[in-house]
Amino acid sequence: MTTSAIIMIILTQGTVITATIYFFRKVLKTPSNGESDSYSDNDAKKD
Repeated sequence: MTTSAIIMIILTQGTVITATIYFFRKVLKTPSNGESDSYSDNDAKKD
């Protein structure tokens, strides 16, 4: 394997890992929505 191939692999893997960490952090740090995620919670209560 040539030196340029090793550099390309390292740069590509570094880019993918960096993007993955960035987006995981962005999703995990987003404040939760106050609304319910369940359809049953949104249904009208019938007594």
